[in-house]
Parts: sequence; C-alpha cells; structure tokens
Amino acid sequence: MQTQPTYLTIAISAIFASLMAMSIVPSVGHAAEGGAGFYLLGSKGPAAAITPPPGVFFSNDIYIYSGELGGGRALPSGGRLAVGVDGSAVIDVPTVLWVLPEEVLGGHLGLTATLPIGWKKTKADLTLSGPLGGTASGSVSDPVFTVGDPVVGGLLGWEEGNFHWQTGVLVNVPIGDYQEGEISNIAFHHWGADVSAGVTWLDPAVGLDLSAVVGMTFNAENSATDYRTGNEFHFEWAAVQHFNEQFDAGLIGYYYNQVTGDSGAGATSDFKGEVAAIGATIGWNFKAGELPISARIKYFHEFAAENRAEGDAVYLSISMPLAITKPTNIAAQ
Repeated sequence: MQTQPTYLTIAISAIFASLMAMSIVPSVGHAAEGGAGFYLLGSKGPAAAITPPPGVFFSNDIYIYSGELGGGRALPSGGRLAVGVDGSAVIDVPTVLWVLPEEVLGGHLGLTATLPIGWKKTKADLTLSGPLGGTASGSVSDPVFTVGDPVVGGLLGWEEGNFHWQTGVLVNVPIGDYQEGEISNIAFHHWGADVSAGVTWLDPAVGLDLSAVVGMTFNAENSATDYRTGNEFHFEWAAVQHFNEQFDAGLIGYYYNQVTGDSGAGATSDFKGEVAAIGATIGWNFKAGELPISARIKYFHEFAAENRAEGDAVYLSISMPLAITKPTNIAAQ
C-alpha cells in the first residue's frame, strides 16, 4: 500500500518552496537594464504559499541560465546598447529564513536575507554608446565573477484546511559589486522592491499541489547610468503530484510582462519586454541522520519572447531546518 504524504512531510518540503520564493538573483534576459531584473523568474513553484513552521531555515540554490537575443535587436547595458546579445550565468544563492513563533494578523511572519555570488558572461556583436547610440564599437565579451546585491524581505502566511495563502515583499539593497560601464553585472546599483501574493491548494489525501503567485517589481533609477527600469509583472504556477513522502514531480511555468516603459536620461527606448516559460520539476525529501533535507530540480524553457533574451534555466536546490522554535501540530489539521 502506497503511503500518502502527510501535512508534516509536505510542510518540511515547503521549507524549500518558501526559501526559493525569497531567492532573488539576476537572470540574464529580462527586458530591463543590463538584460536583468532583480526578481528571479521561476523562483516560486510547488507549495509556494505554504509557510514553514516557526524556526530558522537555510537553503542553497544554484541557478543556471543560458539565452540569446538575436536578429540585430538591442538591450540597454552599462550605459550602452548591446546588439546581438548572448548571455549565460551560474549563480549561487544562499538564503536564511526566520519564521517567528508569534502570530501576526492571524498568520505567521517570516524574515529573510539572501546574498547572491557567482559568474555571469555577456557577449554582444556590437555596442552603441553616446547620445542616441551615436558611437559604435565592435564585439564585446564581458565575463564577471563577483558578489551581487543583498536582498532582504518578509512574508506573512495563513492556512485554512487545504488552502494556504501568503503575501510577501522583497527589497534589493544596492551595495553589491557593481562595475560601472561594463555590460555584465550581478549587482544592480539601484533600489528595488517586489510585492507578491500567492495561494496553494494542497490535498494530502491525494497528494496534489496546485500553486499560483502573482507579483510586481518596482525599480528605482540607476544613478550611474541615469536609467530606470519599468515596472515588471510576473505570474508563476505549479501543478505537482506527491507520490509518497519522499518523491514528487510535476509541471511548472511563468509569464513575465514589463507593464511600463524604461525611463531616465539613459533610456533611448521603453524596451518593454514579455516572455513565457514552461518546464518540469522533481522533488526529493530525505534525512541525513535526523536532519530532514529537501532537494529539488527545476527546468524552464522560455518562448514567445519580445524585447528580451530567450533561453533555458535550471535550478539545483537544497534546504534544511537549522532550528525549530516549537513543534507545530500540522498533521492534526
């Protein structure tokens, strides 16, 4: 007889989901300055709105991306326009999440901190600079290995029966290693905020998880380039089946749309972008001694891109509790 996943087991795996929901690092292809937005598409997925029990949790996520923008199209980067862009990145994202034991507005409050570090390489067939892109230079290849901007945030989550819902806010703090004038950067050199709301329906009797999250990213101006990226809408979804307490698999996807144009003295066009992606995920829960650990692989293939690179992304993620503040009788619900 097959064992059905309990709420307690799924809550442990939700540690991964909540930490991933707060993992924000630059991707390579948004239609924004530098070809990147500080919110990482695909960071929310299975169990996205389930809040872990009170305690301190740690995750480490490796994000791998490769994409290109062909057809002679251009993206703003480092105060220049980069034409014919190919980009790739491998970025490590350690994240700490603290869920407070006290109730806040009937739910549980979580605080988080993330510090990305990694490698990014951007290649362009041509770069244009000066007023309205008046000065042209040849092909450029710009690799960088450095520390990005830290991101701090909070979430507030509730549950009722099989339904779980959560709101969150993230703030990009512009103190990372930003290389002025370069077309590759992990840091953004500007403040940013992302607000989101999500819901998860999880039936432990059948092991089905349906999750969806909507959000909006707001960007301040980069003072080094006089460039302000427009507001960015994102929608993410997941449909996952838990086959037992250890293993789950399913489909995932996202949709991105820059709803307002770029602005500032450094912007020669609004560069409003759009893209969709679909992919698959596999999750595995296991123990190292008595320590519960959640591991997950996610793969996304992008399509229907407009004014941004189109490519493939992979997440390799692992998470675990560092301390549980108090036991939570989730299984009894």
